Amino acid sequence: MEFTVAQIALMLGGEVRGDSSLKINQLSKIEEARPGSLCFLSNLKYEKELYLTQASAVIVSRTFQPRKDVTPTLIAVEDPYAAFTRLLKEYQKFITFGKTGVEQPSFIAASSTIGENAYRGAFSYIGENCQIGNHVKIHPQAFVGDNCRIGDYTVIYAGAKICANSVIGSHCVIQAGAVIGSEGFGFAPLPDGTYDPIPQVGNVVLEDYVHVGANTTIDCATMGSTIIRSGTKLDNLIQIAHNVELGRNTVIAAQSGISGSTKVGDNCVIAGQVGLVGHIEIADRTKVGAQSGVSKSVKVAGTSINGSPAFDYKDSLRSLAVFRKLPDLEKRVDDLEEKILNLPGQ
Repeated sequence: MEFTVAQIALMLGGEVRGDSSLKINQLSKIEEARPGSLCFLSNLKYEKELYLTQASAVIVSRTFQPRKDVTPTLIAVEDPYAAFTRLLKEYQKFITFGKTGVEQPSFIAASSTIGENAYRGAFSYIGENCQIGNHVKIHPQAFVGDNCRIGDYTVIYAGAKICANSVIGSHCVIQAGAVIGSEGFGFAPLPDGTYDPIPQVGNVVLEDYVHVGANTTIDCATMGSTIIRSGTKLDNLIQIAHNVELGRNTVIAAQSGISGSTKVGDNCVIAGQVGLVGHIEIADRTKVGAQSGVSKSVKVAGTSINGSPAFDYKDSLRSLAVFRKLPDLEKRVDDLEEKILNLPGQ
């Protein structure tokens, strides 16, 4: 992939200050750039790097005026950070959706269909009666079980498992090793102390623009569906249990777990290593601090909670401050007790 500075400036609506014919073949950090690199300068704390860099071109603010002569060509834009982010997105789109065709060996059942400009990597498997949309990318060793539906522009990375009857929307990303639709954890205790498995006959539904991180697991419902609403982003190593419902545009960080039949609202933020018990409801726009244990429903939208068991965020911080002082408080109480016992007349 190679573009001229002029082509990049045209795409960004930028002004070229220097040689517009230079060729760009990579995006780089300003301190690591080499000839052919394009980078950006947004924070003036790093301005010194502009005079040292080997980059061919640097994106800067329209208001920026160098204090010394600069070697690279400059592309002046309104917001250098936003402009560079746009380039990264275009680059990612190119490398993600550039692959098409079928690598062998791979398998797709005769009863399944797949749309235009799709990619099937080596050793990928697509079961019976699947409907797969246009521009879908299924990477090597990915598995798609029977009766699955996958929308346009969805990417399933290497080794991911989409179990039978799963429904995945368009523009979704399933990272490597993720498992969608694994059997829910359902066992009935018996009088003799053993456990009888409860059949899990439901499925998983991911709406559009859902991102599932590496090695995250989403269990199928006992009956009905485990549902992840549109725009929700899940980090790596997350467990979503059977019959959970996650609202729209909710984000959950790594190593968190949501127990069965819990409902989480829209636009919630759940930090890392958080645990939610089953059969509770979390209101819209709730924020949960890292390593919190949520044992009851949150009914008021916009609430922030923290701790284990989790309670109001500010109260939890005040409680933590007191907790840290407990050894000193204990000593003061002991000293006061001794003084009282030694008062005259005691």
